[in-house]
Amino acid sequence: MQKKEYSLEIGGKTMTAEFNDWANQANGSVLLRYGNSAVLATAVMGSKESNLDYFPLSVEYEEKFYAAGAILGSRFVRREGRPSDEAVLSGRIVDRTIRPLFPKGLKRDVQVIITVLSLEDYDPDVLAVTAASLALSTSNIPFGGPVSAIRVGLEETSDKFIVNPTYKERDESGSPKATLDLLACGKDNLINMIEVGAREVPEDTLEKAFTFASTEIEKIQGWQKGIVAERGIEKAPFVKPTDNEAVTALWMSEMEPKLLATGGVLDKKKLGELKSDWLKIATEKMPDDVKAADGYYEHRLDQYVHDIAIDEGKRVDGRKFDEIRSLYAQAGGVSPMIHGTGIFYRGETHVLAALTLGGPGDAQLVDTIEYRDTKKTFMLHYNFPPFSVGETGRMGGTNRRMIGHGALAEKALRAVMPEKTDFPYTVRIVSECLASNGSTSQATICAGTLALMDAGVPIKAPVAGIAMGMMSDPKRNAYKVLTDIQGPEDHHGDMDFKVAGTKDGVTAVQMDVKVEGVPLPVLFEAFAQAKKARLQILEAITKEIAAPRPQLPTRAPKILTLQVKVDQIGLVIGPGGKTINGIKDRTQCDDITIEEDGTVFITGSNGTAEAAHKEIYDLTREYMVGERFEGEVVRMMDFGAFVKIGPNTDGLVHVSEVAPFRIGNIADAVQIGDIVPVVLKEIDEKGRYNLSIKAADPDFAARKGLKPQEGGGDRHDRGNFKPRRDDKPWRGI
Repeated sequence: MQKKEYSLEIGGKTMTAEFNDWANQANGSVLLRYGNSAVLATAVMGSKESNLDYFPLSVEYEEKFYAAGAILGSRFVRREGRPSDEAVLSGRIVDRTIRPLFPKGLKRDVQVIITVLSLEDYDPDVLAVTAASLALSTSNIPFGGPVSAIRVGLEETSDKFIVNPTYKERDESGSPKATLDLLACGKDNLINMIEVGAREVPEDTLEKAFTFASTEIEKIQGWQKGIVAERGIEKAPFVKPTDNEAVTALWMSEMEPKLLATGGVLDKKKLGELKSDWLKIATEKMPDDVKAADGYYEHRLDQYVHDIAIDEGKRVDGRKFDEIRSLYAQAGGVSPMIHGTGIFYRGETHVLAALTLGGPGDAQLVDTIEYRDTKKTFMLHYNFPPFSVGETGRMGGTNRRMIGHGALAEKALRAVMPEKTDFPYTVRIVSECLASNGSTSQATICAGTLALMDAGVPIKAPVAGIAMGMMSDPKRNAYKVLTDIQGPEDHHGDMDFKVAGTKDGVTAVQMDVKVEGVPLPVLFEAFAQAKKARLQILEAITKEIAAPRPQLPTRAPKILTLQVKVDQIGLVIGPGGKTINGIKDRTQCDDITIEEDGTVFITGSNGTAEAAHKEIYDLTREYMVGERFEGEVVRMMDFGAFVKIGPNTDGLVHVSEVAPFRIGNIADAVQIGDIVPVVLKEIDEKGRYNLSIKAADPDFAARKGLKPQEGGGDRHDRGNFKPRRDDKPWRGI
């Protein structure tokens, strides 16, 4: 085997790129290690050009459980199936970073496959970007890299940034808590892909974090460039496609006047009319060049939208650059069956969010190589049906875009969710995109906030999101930042920059670009403009509902919490779950969940939770001297009666503790099955419970018609009592 290694110190750890002959049939490959995490990246380009009108790039991110030293959990399926959501999101990170760096017009299939070979402390998604870059940059595939990635963290009690934090350092439940999880990709002092999760981090802190990240990225860039200079091979020839002169001439004569006549005002209807007219003309006059005509339409619209923004200071819908479309917010009012709903409009983007509350037992069990047997108590699922854009299409299932948009909205709202100790419910939000014309993911965040507050979930603060855009001309170093992009600004613009947060700070950021990257000053300007828009949207949300409703909906389940000792967990569960299942059956509660620390969550409705709570409390309670009970007589002895005071607990009422005077026979006072009042008089040195009826009810003997027994002490006298050989000892449990 042939191999050569290149190493770089970054963040106090060594990053090593190993080039070997493992995948020698691929155009390019590399094994990248960081700590004990490692990924293999391969890049292959097809030999023929496709006839598609887009660049056929596919990025696959493969996770196998062997990378974590584990076997897939199901007894029936041991082979990995469809990618997990985490794998899909990691693949999207790589795709969004490298896609804009391929030459425009490339039509040959390119496939990048990232295989996670080892996983320990460091998330391989950040390695995947750099590995893909090295595989592509050292191959013959046309690519404008290298491009690098870095993750930056920030602790709650520190203002020091952490380079490539471990999983533990990124854990929001840790102490000190992680307040920032920032993944940035870029090259040559430009940022071209962003993923951020934060706990209300101010914009100025984020700006410092991006400046720090850019510095670290350039270290990796310099290292990569050195490797490419040594190992890179000649790129496959690529000729940038030129416009068809005949098509261009036809456009200029037939359609350019119509385009200019719009005055730069282009809504969805007008764009549809222009394209329909153009394709009709092209079909009639150039039937062999219809495909070229379609491509030219996109090219000319892209050019025109940029020109009017940069040169004329106009947007295609006539708005100012920092102007938001009309807003509408509604909390509730959809259905009494749904626990919480939110409807949010931003222009022609309309989203319904429906929320359901469940018990801890409704949590999703996540079993991936990153998160083994993890319970997820907050979920947001995003749906994008074809009718939302006025089209027909296949229904059912999810695609990468839906998973990505849902994950972004979930991340934005998770930062304000209450702690489990304060609100033990499982929360699921389903986003239904009803109409789409610009950033349904950010509208989902707004609708989700409304649904949370409508359901009475005690979130820390309302969250809103906004999508920013950019029109730029790198040759002239000119650009315009746009607030609330829609339609052609989204399709033809250079940046899709989504920012979500509260009035106090940012909770999530995501950015994609169609250019090589965005300079930091432009990014910071977009942050400032996004904050202004976010505050305006939050005002519309809080005008509809200022705070979470004080009460949960009546149809929501009730959850009661009980703390038992760790060594009592087995007692509550019982052999084979017999005890806990028996409690569920008797009380008809929905669910009983026991945590490792002994916290018991009981979910039910119509009094079932209270009934189960009482049974578990009685089963595990600690009894105190002086407590009063009403218990059933369960066993009789010559010297007294045993009375049941708990599910598995009984105590002895000695014959001397029945009446204030000596009686002859315990059977004269009580019988098996009687319910009698008792007081716990003593817990002896062996843990046995001694009870007293006369202390609980001094008139008990009189009501029973008992009379004092004549004579001195006998074998029933407590002081002289010695058990017979057949007497069984008693013990409280």
